[in-house]
Amino acid sequence: MTFTGIPNPTDFAALPSEATEKWGTFPGHMGGANFAQLVGLQLEEVRADYARMRVPWRPEIRQPAGMMHGGALATLVDTVVVPAIACAYEKVPVMLTLNLSLSYLGGILDSDAIAHGWVTRRGRSIVFCEAVVADESGNLAVRGTLTYKVSTPRPTN
Repeated sequence: MTFTGIPNPTDFAALPSEATEKWGTFPGHMGGANFAQLVGLQLEEVRADYARMRVPWRPEIRQPAGMMHGGALATLVDTVVVPAIACAYEKVPVMLTLNLSLSYLGGILDSDAIAHGWVTRRGRSIVFCEAVVADESGNLAVRGTLTYKVSTPRPTN
């Protein structure tokens, strides 16, 4: 699928309720604190090959001109595709970002950042994705393309 703007989540198939429930604690699903939690990312929806996440506006993630920092937005883009990729697997695979390309289209000021991420193509171990970030009014701020390496989960001890 190719989108010129913000995708419609209903264009992606719903997941079974048990699959949706397992994402209920993301990004804190592994226990302990992680960077996505530090930034404040919140998962709002996951569907087959699609996810939506939000970064609530707060002063701590501003850059000097007062807008949301580009690093927070990059983290959002890099993270929103994780559930979109992983929902196709029975167990959450190991996923590593191979490539992340961003175009900053505008700033986000005094608004939550809302990201939509989706899979555009799956290979055996490589997954290609796209993502967009907009403010709460729907004004696009970031467009990204990503390539992920996917491998089997590490054994738990």
